[in-house]
Amino acid sequence: MNNPLKGSACHSTPWNKGKLVGQKAPLRVSEIWAIRVRLQIFGRVRDLALFNLAIDSKLRGCDLVRLRVNDLCHGGHVAARASVMQQKTKQPVQFEVTAGTRKSLEDWIAAAALRHGDFLFPSRISESPHLSTRQYARIVHQWFDEIGLDPTAYSTHTMRRTKPTLIYRRTKNLRAVQLLLGHTRLESTVRYLGIEVDDALEMAEQTDA
Repeated sequence: MNNPLKGSACHSTPWNKGKLVGQKAPLRVSEIWAIRVRLQIFGRVRDLALFNLAIDSKLRGCDLVRLRVNDLCHGGHVAARASVMQQKTKQPVQFEVTAGTRKSLEDWIAAAALRHGDFLFPSRISESPHLSTRQYARIVHQWFDEIGLDPTAYSTHTMRRTKPTLIYRRTKNLRAVQLLLGHTRLESTVRYLGIEVDDALEMAEQTDA
């Protein structure tokens, strides 16, 4: 019997499609900065670029690890916006690249001497030209563990959900979040963010019985 968790979710139907089972929490702003500062202090140039880009891009892990330098760089500099074709939906999605992320990416590209057509995050294992989703997951869990988060409550989807969740909480603009995530249906965005539950709890907390 095949393991339903084995393989990339970008190439097969997820075992939890349409369900809210095991939804992973997004990072808080304080947790984002705790990881970011730690990576800066210890000079982990690749990890800082990977972390910042994962937050900004909101891409699934399988799309993130396959990015090439020329997906983001134009004229020798990292662009402020990029567009990527999603493997799962076969639809393009655009994302912003903030100034801090551009700086960390340029530092990493220079340090690794990456060329225009190279994968942005090459693998250190000879069998793979770029980080695998499994390697990415291990790196992400290391970040969470280092700042004291329970690794069972977070995953690579935490990285994808973090910025959209922050945007929704600040703006309540669900359509904007849908576009940023590249969802074709608004219902998918509602389910993905779990916002109906969050909004209900928020209203309950603000109501005195």
